[in-house]
Amino acid sequence: MSYVEELFDIRNRVFVLTGGGGVLAGAIGEGLAKAGAKLVLLDIRLSNAQERAEKILAMGGKALALESNVLDVKVLEETRDIILQHYGRIDGLINLAGGNMPGATISPQQTVFDLHITDFEKVLALNLNGTVYPSLVFGKVMADNRSGVIINISSMAAFRAITRVVGYSAAKAAVSNFTRWMAMEMAMKFGDGIRVNAIAPGFFIGDQNRALLINEDGTYTERGKKVIAQTPMGRFGEPDELVGAVIYLCSNASKFVTGVVLPVDGGFEVFSGV
Repeated sequence: MSYVEELFDIRNRVFVLTGGGGVLAGAIGEGLAKAGAKLVLLDIRLSNAQERAEKILAMGGKALALESNVLDVKVLEETRDIILQHYGRIDGLINLAGGNMPGATISPQQTVFDLHITDFEKVLALNLNGTVYPSLVFGKVMADNRSGVIINISSMAAFRAITRVVGYSAAKAAVSNFTRWMAMEMAMKFGDGIRVNAIAPGFFIGDQNRALLINEDGTYTERGKKVIAQTPMGRFGEPDELVGAVIYLCSNASKFVTGVVLPVDGGFEVFSGV
């Protein structure tokens, strides 16, 4: 094994992916599997996780699909026990569960006073609590072993005030803050073997935002055009372009990196617009 291969080696490490049935989880899961990791894909819809797991198994990877709920600590604890019985260890957690709701967004015809408080609270819970709860349940295993990595998913909406997505923006800003706080807590009280970081994707096309950014004929919507105009690389991201950042943060290549929120955004975050 070469020096570089050893540096980024994650073979046989066990990684838990929440939101395991999603588009980004599918790409990240396949990338980790190709690198030799063992995966546990969690999703509230078991069939979605199974579909992703079957694809990984078909390519020769190792994956286990389980039904779970990131907003239910008791269910997460039961899931943790199943994973430990199956694999005997947990080396990392990637918190991919999240999303948005129409009522927590503000359309061009609305103002912030039209915000649906119930939907706003649901989006906060899914994105923030849905990151915190798994971090506590699976992070405790890492704390006991004094080894492990947690990767959260933030957003460009945590860096810049992006129109419409008020609930999602607030939630992801909180995820960024929790990432930094948890990194400090774990390192100071459980040693330097545990690292907590986040990735902040730019604009990637998923099931929830496709219609907002791309028309049925493949052209960009007005919002899509605005995003591209603010992205120096001039395009949307491809899901598999997150894999390199994830492997870096999972491996010993980032052994002294914790509390970082890493943009993977084609330059969106740094673009001034002038």
